Formats: sequence, structure tokens, C-alpha cells
Amino acid sequence: MPRKPGKPQHAAQEATPVHAEGVTIRDVAARAGVSASTVSRVIKGDYPVAQATRTRVLRAMRELDYVLNVHARALSGAGTKMVAFVLDDVTGPSFAYVAKGVEQQATAEGRLCLVCTTHGDPARELAVVEAMREQRADAVILVGGGSADDAYRRRMTHFAHALDKAGSRLVLCGRPPLGDDVPTTVVEYDNEAGAYAMTSHLLSRGHRRIVYLGAADAEDQNTTKIDRVHGFRRAHEDYGVPCDPDLVLPSHFSRSAGYEATKRLLAVGAEFTAIFAGTDMVAAGVLAALREAGVRVPEDVSVAGYDDIPLAADLVPGLTTVHIPTEELGRTAVRLALDLSQPQHVVLGTHIVVRGSVGKRTVTPR
Repeated sequence: MPRKPGKPQHAAQEATPVHAEGVTIRDVAARAGVSASTVSRVIKGDYPVAQATRTRVLRAMRELDYVLNVHARALSGAGTKMVAFVLDDVTGPSFAYVAKGVEQQATAEGRLCLVCTTHGDPARELAVVEAMREQRADAVILVGGGSADDAYRRRMTHFAHALDKAGSRLVLCGRPPLGDDVPTTVVEYDNEAGAYAMTSHLLSRGHRRIVYLGAADAEDQNTTKIDRVHGFRRAHEDYGVPCDPDLVLPSHFSRSAGYEATKRLLAVGAEFTAIFAGTDMVAAGVLAALREAGVRVPEDVSVAGYDDIPLAADLVPGLTTVHIPTEELGRTAVRLALDLSQPQHVVLGTHIVVRGSVGKRTVTPR
């Protein structure tokens, strides 16, 4: 018989040792009128479930305080039963969807999920990793580009070994491995190939003067930026088209950076027919600056992005971009880190999403 809903309890009350009487997946299934396997699929998010069914399951979980019980079991078990998710900025749209995947899988695995931000500071990232080692987190998941700086890599390699000795796991999510002999879980996507594919798409549409907006500057060793520029340049080489270094511009991955950089390009009369923005947020700023200047997209200038965040489909025109499987990245990172019997280096694919912001080259470069 399904358990009758009671008054919500505090986490401290749920953490009492009488867990045999706690709410189970079967209780949720009975309340929602579905099978236990369907409830598991909704929690993990790794299998399609009809929206109406998903809504019933989530409502039953809320009514029975099921998620709270999962957290209580984590708190009352041996160790911290926690995974730490470390990212630059919680407001970054693509990071938010990776975080969603991490949280879903962590909950399904009976773990708490702690979110830590670094604001793009490698030193702060190292400090957070050290703190999580001291807290004995089951896994420390670093998302987004790392640093190619040798000192940073040596320090991170040290922490990977320290975490391993403490029974924890360093997870590199969306960034390259530190080396074959370093005990890490690596879940990355084909970052360079995504940039290569998008640049090839622009070249195939007749564009020969393409701005890349989002390169690393002299002080920035961000691996995501480096890989995307590699893909951009490699596509030019394979198409036999010279890549003008003056069109490969450093930029922060933000809307304001895209807006300001595009205004500068227009002000100096730079010649180009397309702009490939390093992220969709950069592309949003590019589109705003072009629209403000009366430049038509894609008739005068084509624009492409990278990430395929939900905003990309809502921009005018819809943004042609590179799709990253963000939620899958997060879920896979947690799943592999907690089950070392599985392969510990996975590369997920990317693909182009074609919308209305890229057209054939029909005008001379601006």
C-alpha cells in the first residue's frame, strides 16, 4: 500500500537511523501509478519518459519527500556521501545544464551535490579541490576548460593522486586528461571537432573572411579556447583557405564581450562575411551589435555560435551553433566516478544545429 503523505520533515529528522521505514522508489511508483523502473528512469533522466508520466512521478516524489529521504540516507551513511561540482560561474547557461545532469545522477546514486564556483581563477580552483579532499568527497567534478599552464597541471596532477589515496576521484568534465598515469575520470566532448565542423560549414557556404571571436590571449591558457581555435584553423587548412590571424580575436565568453568586439570590428572597417563566436552568449552580443549597426543577418554577415543553449533557438534569426550534450556530460561524470569498473575516459560527440543565422556568401566582405 502506498504511504499516506505526511507533513514535511526537516533534514535532521529524516537522518534518523530508522531508514528501513523510509520512503522507497516502490512507494513513489505506487503513488504515481507507474512501475518502479519508470520512477528510476525519471530520476536518472537517461531514458525518454512521457511528460504526463514524468509530471506524476515528480509530484509523487514531492508529496512523499522522496528526494529529501535520499539526501538523509547520504548524510546518515558512512562518509560524507557527497560529490562536489566545481565550475567558473553558476550563471553560465551551458554550465547550468551540466550541473543539472550532475545533480540528477548524484541524487539517483544517493549522494549530496555541492556546487563550488571559481570565477575563472585557477588558484581558487586548486584551493576548492584541496578543500573537497579534506571533506572526503566521493568525487570532485571540474567542469569547463582547464589551464594548459604547466604549473597548474602539475598541481592538479598532485591533487588527483591525493584524492585517489583518500578514496575519492578527480573528474575532468569537458576538459582534456592530465596524462595516462594520472588517476582521473575524464568525460569530455570533441571540442576541436565541433569547431572544425562549424568552420567547414561556413567555408562550404562560400565564406572566406571568417572572424573567430573567443580565442585565448597571451595570459589565458584555457583549454576550451585553445581547442576551438585549433579546429577553426585546421578547417581552413583542409579547405586550402588562408586563415588571417588578424581575424582570430581573443574574447571572454560573455555577451558583453561579443557586443563590444563586434562594435570594434565595424568601427575599424574590418573585412569579413561571417563571425564564428566561441559561445552562444558571445554570439548573442554579436547579433545585438550587428542589429544596432543596421547589418542584416545572414544577408550581410553570417553568425555562428557554440554550445546550443536554449537561448540559441530564440535569437533572431535562430542561431546556427554546435550542440554539446551538456546534461549527458554531467550524468556520465557522476556515474563513471562512482563505478571505476567502467571505462574512465569517454569522449562524447558534438554536431551542428543549422538555423537561420548562416547564409551563402552573396556580398563582398565588409
